Amino acid sequence: MSLTLDTSEVRALASRVAGAGGRIGAQGSAVLRRAALAVEADAKALAPVDTGNLRNSISTTVSGDGRFGAMSAEIGPTAEYGIYQEYGTSTQTGTPFMGPAADRQLPAYADALATMAAAAVL
Repeated sequence: MSLTLDTSEVRALASRVAGAGGRIGAQGSAVLRRAALAVEADAKALAPVDTGNLRNSISTTVSGDGRFGAMSAEIGPTAEYGIYQEYGTSTQTGTPFMGPAADRQLPAYADALATMAAAAVL
């Protein structure tokens, strides 16, 4: 019994993926930044407001540029009581704003990544 494999399509796909690295990095950077800023905007809209300090303290920091490895985005409030607003305390129920904001944006982010990856490989 013998087995013959045609790897020409695999090689062609590998070549296309390797050649798309720069494009994927730049596009991935843009997709992450757009998603992070959308989460920030939603969090600001959902944050409970008394004085406006919590809402005004929500910001986004993006690290990496997608060309040389990992990227990350950190979105959240700098107001020290933000975590208590999000999760509550032993005497107060939380009013989540960060989690729901991220949940609202996750499907669009996943779709954008899938579209970008499919276009880069084709």
